[in-house]
Amino acid sequence: MSKCFNALAVLVALTGAVHATDRKLDIGRAATPAEIAGWDIDVRPDGQGLPSGKGSVKDGEQVYMMRCAACHGEFGESAGRWPQVAGGQGSLKSTDPVKTVGSYFAHLSTVIDYVRRAMPFHAPQSLTADEVYAVSAYVLHMNGIVPEDAILDAQTLPRVKMPNRDGFIQEDPRPDVASKR
Repeated sequence: MSKCFNALAVLVALTGAVHATDRKLDIGRAATPAEIAGWDIDVRPDGQGLPSGKGSVKDGEQVYMMRCAACHGEFGESAGRWPQVAGGQGSLKSTDPVKTVGSYFAHLSTVIDYVRRAMPFHAPQSLTADEVYAVSAYVLHMNGIVPEDAILDAQTLPRVKMPNRDGFIQEDPRPDVASKR
C-alpha cells in the first residue's frame, strides 16, 4: 500500500509542477529594443555587425601601450600569464604551437569582436569603436599583416586576409566518414 501511495504522491507532485509552468510568475519584464541592441554587438566574418568608426596603426600603438601592453607585452610577447598576441607564424604544426592573432585566428572579425567585448581585462567594453579598430590595426601590424599606414574601418576590415584563414578546414581522416570538401 505504501508503494502505491508514494507513486501516487509523486504523480500528483509532477502534475502540479507541469501545471505550475503554465502559470505566469508575474516577475520581470520583456527587454526593450534598446536593451537588446546594447548586447547585440557580435561581429561576423563578412563584417556584418562592425561598428562605425576607424583606427590607424599609429593611433593603435598609443592605445596598446596605455591599455594592453601591461598584460600582453610591449611587442605582443606576453607579460606573465597573459596571452601572446604577436608572433607564432608557422608554429601551428609544431609540437609547441604559439596561438596568436597572426598565427591562429582565421577571421579578423573574431579579433575585433573579442577586443570589443572583453578587453581590457579589468574594464571590458570600455574601448571606443575607434580604439578597438586602432588597437586591432596595431596588433595586425605587429604580426606583419597590415602595413604601418593601414587604417581599419567597416569597409577595410573585411578585406584583410588573415594568414590562417584556411587553417580550420581539413580533410576528415576517418575512413568511415566521407570527406565534405
